[in-house]
Amino acid sequence: MSASQNPVRVLVAGLGNMGRSHALAYHVNPGFEIVGLVNRSKPELPEGLAGYALTSDYGKALASLNPELVSVNTYSDSHADYAVAALEHGAHVFVEKPLATNVADARRVVDAAKANGRKLVIGYILRHHPSWMRLIGEARNLGGPYVFRLNLNQQSSGPTWHTHRQLMETTPPIVDCGVHYVDVMCQITDARPVKVRGMGVRLSDEIAPDMYNYGHFQVLFEDGSVGWYEAGWGPMISETAFFVKDIISPKGCVSIVMAEGAKSDDIDTHTKTSTIRIHRAETDAAGRFRGPDTLLSMDDEPGHQELCDREQAFVLKAIREDLDLTRHMEDAVQSLNICLAADESVRTGREIDL
Repeated sequence: MSASQNPVRVLVAGLGNMGRSHALAYHVNPGFEIVGLVNRSKPELPEGLAGYALTSDYGKALASLNPELVSVNTYSDSHADYAVAALEHGAHVFVEKPLATNVADARRVVDAAKANGRKLVIGYILRHHPSWMRLIGEARNLGGPYVFRLNLNQQSSGPTWHTHRQLMETTPPIVDCGVHYVDVMCQITDARPVKVRGMGVRLSDEIAPDMYNYGHFQVLFEDGSVGWYEAGWGPMISETAFFVKDIISPKGCVSIVMAEGAKSDDIDTHTKTSTIRIHRAETDAAGRFRGPDTLLSMDDEPGHQELCDREQAFVLKAIREDLDLTRHMEDAVQSLNICLAADESVRTGREIDL
């Protein structure tokens, strides 16, 4: 094996749902070698991960293990500091979304990647999902301006509600999940976002008085497109229409149709599409639609773990082939900026100019 093909030495920080999945992706990919795991507590690890060295001290692990890649999957408020420390140590970085909890920190991470000549990949998992790539392509083929109707509400209880409450110590649902779907909007329209309007409601006494567990916002784009995104977490959230993915243009619409019986607390539901419905607005002389809707079956689409495997395969490709990730990084900052502006609008009651 040539030196350029030696396994990339990776340190995984954070072993929650996403961290474990990414760690498993490194474990099964011969292009990676896990040199250590970092977590604040000692978690129950799935088969395959239990044999790796585990520590709670990120700084010491970074210094002593000298990884070539650091995978940051901790809570959002530590993303920027962990990523910058790794980049300045000379490691490439994969960081789960959101990139940071404010735009200044997000820009600090991107600047550190550029200054140190390292790769920075942000965990926008939908960019590696063939069905979502198809959805974006079909929508772009229709042409704008667009109406984006997107949401992801999660009825949660027990350990899942506990995780959501921990996430909300720093990040509201419209930011944590919203960056994925705002990124989809931006990939479809390519137009500059100009204004954001947001509203939110605190529906639980179990979260901080200044936090809200339900919110929605509208974003206006320079080409006239408008986007709506909604996200709520908690035991009170409705299972009715919890997953809406609908893109409308003058020529028709492209929508995701969920499988009957899908549940919002199933992590695979957050990415699975089941069926893509394409409707064309064209009519005949009598005003009737020229053809029926097209239904694209996505029964063979990848599950959550396979998507994580694909995402980390992209990280490996970016490192080995020296991919230009400038657009990738700038898109991550832009989607975060929009979602944070929505949060600011919720808290101030004002429309935010971008």
